[in-house]
Amino acid sequence: MAYLTGGLIMLTEMLSKLPPSERKIAAYMIEHPQEAISLTAHEIGKKSATSSAAVIRLCKSLNLKGLPDLKLRIAGDLQKTTQLGLRDIEPNEHPETIIDKMTSNSVQTIRETAELLNLQELEKAVDILNQARRIHFFGIGASGIIALDGQQKFVRIDKTAYAFTDVHMATTMVATATEEDVAIGISFSGETREVAKFLEIAKKKGLKTISLTKYGQSLVSDIAEVQLYTSATREPTFRSGATSSRIAQLQVIDILFMCVASSQYDKSVKHLNETRDAVDSLRQSRGRIKK
Repeated sequence: MAYLTGGLIMLTEMLSKLPPSERKIAAYMIEHPQEAISLTAHEIGKKSATSSAAVIRLCKSLNLKGLPDLKLRIAGDLQKTTQLGLRDIEPNEHPETIIDKMTSNSVQTIRETAELLNLQELEKAVDILNQARRIHFFGIGASGIIALDGQQKFVRIDKTAYAFTDVHMATTMVATATEEDVAIGISFSGETREVAKFLEIAKKKGLKTISLTKYGQSLVSDIAEVQLYTSATREPTFRSGATSSRIAQLQVIDILFMCVASSQYDKSVKHLNETRDAVDSLRQSRGRIKK
């Protein structure tokens, strides 16, 4: 990216979860972003009727390095030429406008997720996955689809991977796992108790733990050693936002997969070619049977 972005998204999504003093600062910066990026911590504290110490605490709550990092991200946000917002589907809507809305919603969610991904956390996750003996993906409901997608991708580059959508099977598997394994808990809300329990058991067994949730502190992300975030898409009435959240989760799985594959490029290409040839052979054999 040419410049850092995502500051206003972080502030907006964390607003309701922040302590009172930090909430005041976040609200001020959301309402006056242009002014905020030119002020010191002391001046922002004064403008928001708080203190410079509260400004520093806010930056820590956002998992940022400090105020300069937050200001750079807000400045990047202000450089954006468009900010559409998610658009919901209307009754009896024409397919042409549904195509337009769903496409713009997906594009916005993908961009926001890219802005919210912490590069250091991503690199930690890639390093863990590279060294992992086995990878255990777990998600419930729509997040279970993401777990299955993760398994399908990593198996193709010769990683031993499992996907679970049943909490009993997931916890049984990690209960017999070793410290060489990694557990990945997937929950868009971050509040799915079964996923949190899965990571908790995995952590007690000494497994490396990675969470994939929407941005912000949550039951699931607080347990994980490495925290990956997607855009915290707002759910419109018709829940087209649920579609966007799924796309955001798939995007992060794709990024993890590509990073791991790239780090062991020759080996990955070899295995991808082997799996492609095997699938092609299966298709050809099916064709012969039909004839």
